Amino acid sequence: MPELPEVETTCRGLVRALLNRKIVRAEQRRADLRFPMPRGLARKLAGRRIQAVRRRAKYIVVTLDDGMALLLHLGMSGRLVVGLPGAHGKHDHVVLHFDDGKVLRFNDPRRFGMLDLVPESALVSHRLLRNIGLEPLGRELTPVKLLAMFKGKKADMKAVLLDQRLIAGLGNIYVCEALFLSGIGPKRRAGSLKPAEAARLVPAIRKVLRAAIAAGGSSLRDYVQSDGVLGSYQNNFAVYGREGERCRGCSCNPTKTGGVQRFTQAGRGTFWCPRRQV
Repeated sequence: MPELPEVETTCRGLVRALLNRKIVRAEQRRADLRFPMPRGLARKLAGRRIQAVRRRAKYIVVTLDDGMALLLHLGMSGRLVVGLPGAHGKHDHVVLHFDDGKVLRFNDPRRFGMLDLVPESALVSHRLLRNIGLEPLGRELTPVKLLAMFKGKKADMKAVLLDQRLIAGLGNIYVCEALFLSGIGPKRRAGSLKPAEAARLVPAIRKVLRAAIAAGGSSLRDYVQSDGVLGSYQNNFAVYGREGERCRGCSCNPTKTGGVQRFTQAGRGTFWCPRRQV
């Protein structure tokens, strides 16, 4: 599933390509994705102009000039790609044609993505957004607030970091990377986090996310940037997907310590270094 860096990269690409552009025609090629799409979507979008594109957690918000907003989620395999007109792909479920000749395609083979059209003023109370937590790249997330969130929690460190009600947009890949960078074990109880560790973890989260955004995100399976180019942060993973290899930036010896270790937490693969992370 695309995580925060992939969604942020997509938003920035859409801003560059489509800001202030007018939708001259819209095609809705199926009635639903993960949820039913709004009735009359194509008619409602025709003639509208893109005023802004932003991210909230793993959601994309496209503000229109009539006070409405498109709310999109890429799901497991979704992608938003800007290009030129041509034959539509089998999984191009929504296609927007713009006044400069460009086309935006919402392609989603597995159909776990979603699209809604709602008043901009109602987004804060939307059922998918109203319970979402702090943005990890915002000023609100501080070591003190992180400690308060974790206080008394018996769940493991990684599970609490993945809780979207606490911190918005973090996913499996970047939590593994941030925990490695901060030297904190993913199996530990969240409530055991110490002030000095929180002071390392918050900047580690931000460092990993910013580096991934700068690299255009991570392309492991379906994700591409809005111009169709692959992200490249997967080439910089310190631990994720590197079971048995030497950890980057670590002195562990794979022949003696086994290198990066993998185990399953809540159905997800966790990658970590038992020597570096305590």
